[in-house]
Amino acid sequence: MAEATLSDDPAISAPAPSENAPPDTAAAQEQSELQKQVARRRTFGIISHPDAGKTTLTEKMLLLGGVIHEAGTIKARKADRHATSDWMDMEKERGISVTSSVMQFPHGGRVLNLLDTPGHQDFSEDTYRVLTAVDSALMVLDNAAGVEQQTEKLMEVCRMRQIPILTFINKLDRDGLPPLDLLEDIEETLGIETAPLSWPIGMGRRFRGTYSLAGNELHLYAKKRSEQERLDVTDLQDPRLDDALGADPADQLRFDVELVREAGNDFDLDKYRAGEQTPVFFGSALHGFGVEELLDTFVEIAPPPQPRPTTERAVSPQEDDFSGFVFKIQANMDERHRDRVAFLRVCSGRFQQGMTLRHQRTGQETRTGRAMTFMAEEREGAEVAWPGDIIGLHNHGTIKIGDSFTAEDTTLVAADEELRFTGVPSFAPEHFRKVHIDDPFRAKHLGKGLTQLSEEGAIQVFCPMHGGSTYIVGAVGPLQFDVTIERLDAEYDVAATLGAAPYERARWVEAPDTKDGDALLEDFKNQFETNLFTDAEGSLAYLARNDWRLERTVEEWPRLAFHATKEHV
Repeated sequence: MAEATLSDDPAISAPAPSENAPPDTAAAQEQSELQKQVARRRTFGIISHPDAGKTTLTEKMLLLGGVIHEAGTIKARKADRHATSDWMDMEKERGISVTSSVMQFPHGGRVLNLLDTPGHQDFSEDTYRVLTAVDSALMVLDNAAGVEQQTEKLMEVCRMRQIPILTFINKLDRDGLPPLDLLEDIEETLGIETAPLSWPIGMGRRFRGTYSLAGNELHLYAKKRSEQERLDVTDLQDPRLDDALGADPADQLRFDVELVREAGNDFDLDKYRAGEQTPVFFGSALHGFGVEELLDTFVEIAPPPQPRPTTERAVSPQEDDFSGFVFKIQANMDERHRDRVAFLRVCSGRFQQGMTLRHQRTGQETRTGRAMTFMAEEREGAEVAWPGDIIGLHNHGTIKIGDSFTAEDTTLVAADEELRFTGVPSFAPEHFRKVHIDDPFRAKHLGKGLTQLSEEGAIQVFCPMHGGSTYIVGAVGPLQFDVTIERLDAEYDVAATLGAAPYERARWVEAPDTKDGDALLEDFKNQFETNLFTDAEGSLAYLARNDWRLERTVEEWPRLAFHATKEHV
């Protein structure tokens, strides 16, 4: 693979704007600075099945980026050290990620925005929304398990959005499936072509390292990163290969490399960026082996920030005017302040601390004097941000998932162009519970807590269409209910329990845009009053007791639309 160098990239070496430059020159230099910063950004998510090693790999990347000095592991959690990207109490106690984290770090002259996502399927909705904010993804597989169910679901989302995927096959220091079987599993199960860029030498106790098919280097494995070595071996017949590995492993490597180069797929940058091919690396995240090679390649081939669709048109990251959209809301990241933070992906232009933004849904102005950037739960002021970066806006209940923002003083607003970014979904829940509160005097606090948790997208809250004090909460996965009860207690001082609810399916109901559409919807409401609820945004939802009842209702009311997903615009 021919690798580009930073010196070859004109965007990296573009001059910084001068404060004393004439107006026309300053504008040109500002545009040059924008192009430079866009070219440097790589915004990506990490996806995997639980226990594939995603969080461990994340931390090894942060170590390479120099933003942390010690990685937390599952074993270390017993000594009260936790993974940097896992900050909620439940995450620390159970050793799983239940909410997405945002981390920014440098590598190879680039600025990487890493969105670590929950691996557990019960929190997949958060992961789906995070994937709307990335330009590429890194897929982590356990070499003993290959492609697992949750990975398949996440891959479907990536394919729908044509997100480029780079694959890291982890845990080569443990026994697992043969490498060729793993590649075949990826291609057959996920329907994507593989292009291995490294090749393992043994596995488990016999794991000796990897050979870089792209760089013709032998990477020798050791548990300590300081003891890992690299050896330039362009000619596989080089006797140094035998000296380093032993005769039998060296001969096996020669056979494997010849087979892969003869029968495998060459790396194709266009196919990768189109989501049709995934480059594959092998390694051990626990011991930091193969991670640097993975990152070195990733920053060269992964796409920079891409255009984003809106209701009007696609917005290019190179446009001067600032724009962005909210893909996540997190409450109470800081226990001292009980705050709510909206995570905003910058799509175009330059963000500067203190600038005034226009909230497209409400038309109101929003001051950004306290905008922030993240390192998991750590935060600092966001003085400047560029397309691809993630910033946090303080939210007092006015910002919702899917909301779009532009700079107040822009040509977009002057031209009366409303830019509302699309493609941020909510999914119909599949599990339902009734909420019971122990102390009725805490009912107001319960309502506030449920409302804020629903704003995050963690759960969905349904109230009876014609009023009533009964809350029905819905979730994509039942573990979300445990999170809800724990957070209500810890963050809102509300002791609540969840009981069974007689529903199995939910659909948002929409009337046709015709003269009799409203009347048709009223007839439906009168007939199904006990099954109709409104969600936190006031949208009408039909809750069915089972699949048969839902199918029957859809058949009986063919002119109404029953939606399994709802897009935030």
